[in-house]
Amino acid sequence: MPAPALIERPGQRRERRKQERPGELLEAALTLFVEKGYAATRIEEVALRAGVSKGTVFLYFPSKLELFKEVVHCNISNRLEQWSDFLQQFEGSSAELLRLTMLLWWERIGSTPASGISKLMMSEGHNFPEIADFFHRAVIQPGQRILRSVIQRGIDRGEFAPIHPDHAVQGVISVMVFLALSRHCAPLNSREFMSIDPVHYLNDQAQLIARGLARTSPAQQASGGGRS
Repeated sequence: MPAPALIERPGQRRERRKQERPGELLEAALTLFVEKGYAATRIEEVALRAGVSKGTVFLYFPSKLELFKEVVHCNISNRLEQWSDFLQQFEGSSAELLRLTMLLWWERIGSTPASGISKLMMSEGHNFPEIADFFHRAVIQPGQRILRSVIQRGIDRGEFAPIHPDHAVQGVISVMVFLALSRHCAPLNSREFMSIDPVHYLNDQAQLIARGLARTSPAQQASGGGRS
């Protein structure tokens, strides 16, 4: 017979379920937003998927907009903050930092259901300016700042050529967005693209980008040699 201290009383069980409920609602909402899009997702469906009433959803989130914002915050924004903290402590080369940055994005966001939010924003953002503005502030701007700091670090250390950091940032983002969309867009989600190993793909792309950014010596420039 279990010790009395280990027995969970009904009141404790209800309290634990109450604490877990926001996470269950957010998980249900993320699944539906990715599957159906923002416009087609209804609060009733979120409640049904989470096994609660519609009123329960509104106890935690006053509107679908606020629910969407919290989904993005928990699944993307928070992870970007953790990502930034890790990168600030890195001491290796900027080429290696760029590679790890891209792999961390895949591990924490790209390989998760949250990567489907990118497709949602591309297809519906223009119809919902409020969520587009929020996504820009909560995800795009912080993500660009992280990548810009990696590129600028390489420039400042003389590892990368002194180009405009934002131009390189857009090149990195295009690689990451392609990989995210390949998981959620039918034309890209073909046998050919699905055979791509994401980690190998990102490693190769990071190497190509770093080589393109690498600073050339004056002798290489004079001879017309490529970057190493």
